[in-house]
Amino acid sequence: MDGDGKPKGAEYSVPPVERALKLLRHIGDGNTCRNLSATSEALGINRTTLIRLIHTLTTNRMIEEIANGAGYRLGVGLITLGSQAMHGRDLVQVCQPVLAELCAETGMSAHMGILDGPDIVYLSRETPNTHLVSNVRAGSRLAAHASSIGRAILAELSEDQIAALFADAPLPANTSKTPVTVSEVLEQARADKAMGVAWSEGNFEAGIGSCAAAIFDHQRVPVGALNVSGPQSAFSTEAAEGSNQIKKAVRDAALRASQALGYMPRA
Repeated sequence: MDGDGKPKGAEYSVPPVERALKLLRHIGDGNTCRNLSATSEALGINRTTLIRLIHTLTTNRMIEEIANGAGYRLGVGLITLGSQAMHGRDLVQVCQPVLAELCAETGMSAHMGILDGPDIVYLSRETPNTHLVSNVRAGSRLAAHASSIGRAILAELSEDQIAALFADAPLPANTSKTPVTVSEVLEQARADKAMGVAWSEGNFEAGIGSCAAAIFDHQRVPVGALNVSGPQSAFSTEAAEGSNQIKKAVRDAALRASQALGYMPRA
């Protein structure tokens, strides 16, 4: 039992529900189930049971028939449920507890922001109970190419999108590490993409380090990013073990936020 007295664990799973969910995911992945025997074998579901599941899901509009006997696709009923689920999962609402956990785990300030043109806008933050806290507030606007949150989002965009974003935008240099041409921004984005995080050792502000990762929605679109920031010494190459822990914590936090928005990692 969990803390609320509710059951949890695999022993409480309901097999018919598991089979229905397996079928829905199968159809959602683009399988039309036109050949019921092949679908039965692929899912490990008895053919008679499969027919009953399809009938029940069709009746409840969770799936619908494709014209000319071409199989099935996800239905309006499921789309409606999904929309209702997404409606209440505001980005700030979803990310705030994740930021709190990340802040507690790392002992550093944690932030979340979104891309707005060539800038990023901070929407929320969590700070540790120490004197070394970030002075970035919700509503703060920073250059995307220079900040770790902006870099994490840019790393998930196409090069054409990045080039268009900065075609007419100034590229101010916060430090000597800040890219000042579009080609340098693209090079930085490729490096950040390869690393899986945007890593800063005083790139934005001398003496301050940062690590950021992108947040994705249910369509796998980068809708924002979160980061932690703290003393540059914690992000230095000499602090390799600590650096790896920071990267893992940030990646894991970004994944939790993304999954709460409906994102599902590719198998």
